[in-house]
Amino acid sequence: MDLSEPISVLYVDDEIHNLNSFRASFRRTFKVFTAESAAEGRKILEANPIQVIITDQRMPQMTGIEFLAWIIPDFPDPIRILLTGYADINAVIDAINLGQVYKYLQKPWTEDDLRITIEKAYELFMLRKENRELTQKLIEANKQLEAGLQKDFDTGS
Repeated sequence: MDLSEPISVLYVDDEIHNLNSFRASFRRTFKVFTAESAAEGRKILEANPIQVIITDQRMPQMTGIEFLAWIIPDFPDPIRILLTGYADINAVIDAINLGQVYKYLQKPWTEDDLRITIEKAYELFMLRKENRELTQKLIEANKQLEAGLQKDFDTGS
């Protein structure tokens, strides 16, 4: 994937060795941010433009789903990936419904699979961004057209 700027990825996990492994695997490919807690992850989001968020499901203070649901109002745009070592259908359902998760992945992850998932998530991020920009341009064009038609109507043209 040819990018002028690397993809910014935030990985939240309470296990430091997972964070270190992720950083070691992807620091040359992506702009990697890591956090050991949901609160630390939120601080990173407040300070940095992040396109993709990966979070572990099972963390002490707040689950990954709770973290994703907590940040949606303030950070709706990043694409969300839930990573867990446990298969739990209720967690999958909550991830989709509450956390607006793009992908649910099982641990242990493989470097190639996770890299491809992050790249696909970034493509979705960019498509959504482009869609918002095009929608805004269309709204502006419609306003200009309506103003022109109103002017023609008012002048009797």
